[in-house]
Amino acid sequence: MARFRRAYGAAPWHLLLLLGCFAVTGWIVLRLAGEGSAVRMLLWFLGAVIAHDLLLFPVYALADRALRAGAGRRGGPSALNHVRVPALAAGLLLLVYLPGVLGLGDGTYTAATGLTPRPLLTRWLAVSGALFAASAALYALRRWRHR
Repeated sequence: MARFRRAYGAAPWHLLLLLGCFAVTGWIVLRLAGEGSAVRMLLWFLGAVIAHDLLLFPVYALADRALRAGAGRRGGPSALNHVRVPALAAGLLLLVYLPGVLGLGDGTYTAATGLTPRPLLTRWLAVSGALFAASAALYALRRWRHR
């Protein structure tokens, strides 16, 4: 077991899990191979990978580094995750609802739901504010309990 871990770099269950992921991915690729929009989906996927790895990851890695430097290490609970978690949730919500927030695809959204996408920006801001407010309240409670 130790020899395998040294050679592979992780536990055997990691390799099994990785092979399972590749099997599921291969099955999905085979299912999509006959689709007419498979090329478009592949281009969107590659674009998302490039946009994430070359644009988004450096931005949020630098933001996290600045947050860690600013947080310092004082006594009591750290505020770091109380900023990270709502920021991640707000970012993911923005990513999911970005076309509606920017007002793109109004006709498609209205045809599919019968609603207008106008309130999406306001709702996203309200949900993001609520996430940060709840996180701040939890942080304040944790600081108060620590004292």
